[in-house]
Amino acid sequence: MIFQKSKYIGLILTVSFLTLGFILMSGGGSSDPNVFNEEIFSFRRITLAPLIIVGSYIALIWLILKKSPN
Repeated sequence: MIFQKSKYIGLILTVSFLTLGFILMSGGGSSDPNVFNEEIFSFRRITLAPLIIVGSYIALIWLILKKSPN
């Protein structure tokens, strides 16, 4: 194995948080182009999802660069 078991678990968790962030950011479109949907600018899409994504990328980089205790 290239990494230890704990690194693989951390990588799986960070990738799942990345996926969650992109899922939270999606949607909110309108089927009618003449109608504006205010849900596009909700707290979930503008603040929460980008924070989850940026935090996940930071955690992912930290996990990859962290030295093994060996």
